[in-house]
Amino acid sequence: MISGHVHSQRLERWLGSAQVEKVSSAMKGWYGPPIALHGVPGAVWVCKDGDFTGDLRAGWEMSALDRAQDWLRRLNRAMRVVSNPRRAVLNAGFTSLSDLIAEATAGKKQDFYYNKTGVAGAIASSNSLWGAAGTPSLGAAGSAAPGGRAPVNTTAGAFALVNPSGGDTTHFVGGQAFSTVALRNLLLCDRIFDVAKTMASIGTEAVSGVPTRYQSQTSTNADYIGGNFLFPEVQTVLANTGHNWTTCLYTDQGGASSTLPSAAGIAACAAQRIDYLGSWFLPLEAGDVGIGALTQMQCSASVATGAINFVIAHPIAWLPCPIANFMTIVDGINTAFNLTRIFDSAALFFLDANIGTASAPTLSGSFSVCAG
Repeated sequence: MISGHVHSQRLERWLGSAQVEKVSSAMKGWYGPPIALHGVPGAVWVCKDGDFTGDLRAGWEMSALDRAQDWLRRLNRAMRVVSNPRRAVLNAGFTSLSDLIAEATAGKKQDFYYNKTGVAGAIASSNSLWGAAGTPSLGAAGSAAPGGRAPVNTTAGAFALVNPSGGDTTHFVGGQAFSTVALRNLLLCDRIFDVAKTMASIGTEAVSGVPTRYQSQTSTNADYIGGNFLFPEVQTVLANTGHNWTTCLYTDQGGASSTLPSAAGIAACAAQRIDYLGSWFLPLEAGDVGIGALTQMQCSASVATGAINFVIAHPIAWLPCPIANFMTIVDGINTAFNLTRIFDSAALFFLDANIGTASAPTLSGSFSVCAG
């Protein structure tokens, strides 16, 4: 349950004012549902226009670094970890915290490890780690138009999610995030569609392929279209040509045809960057909350060299990295214990969104999911 505004000074004390500002600014103009903010004790979500809501259970006196140092001191003294689980309201999939523990110990928990080499970029720009070197492997380019591709858990670049059996559903339960530079914001997403754009052309390109996940037009369904977002992902560096994304068409959350507002691309945009000056997602028509399918692409200029994917994705959780060379613990119990649903065959990957430092980072850590 999401309720109440979060005390901004306490949140800044925990994550640092710069990190809070980066996460907040990354959500400016967001049209979808709130996204869980992990690494923060309690249950905090980030809403559209950068507001924070939920239950913050930290920040009265300690920062995240203070808490980690205190925890290590206690661990060294006692040589044991004392756990004091809090009561929680669980989403579909588990009847109680005890049920979650039972499912995890029964072998239904999956752990995924990542180590990615990020790219340098301008402050507030965003990058996709789909094509970054490391673990998991580099993701391949989207298929050509008009068909495109609906990536799944076995697609190169995605984490190797194992689908549950017996009618169970899979949920995000926690993890760890580490960056060699400060102020990075990892956003775990499900990549539900991608298609390669012909860059040396100003003509319109039809897209006929559609995603296979998050296609419900009913707002109360877990697979509701609301929150699906679109971004142009650079595969190989673009020529130094100014360009805009112009008459790009999509179907909205109700199935109606809509037109994306014109969006400025980036001349000579580097590989792995998102080719948009404004954010990690392209804006939609006023009143729209998600993209069901992309139906047309168009660029205002012929960009002689370089390759781009148009990608539709769905957000799962924010994993902030406020401090360089410091592991942020995303335990799923004492932070946003919202058990976000992860659908069967999800093609999970990370965005490095709205970066706060220009240097190229190494991003590593792990996350866990559990079926029940």
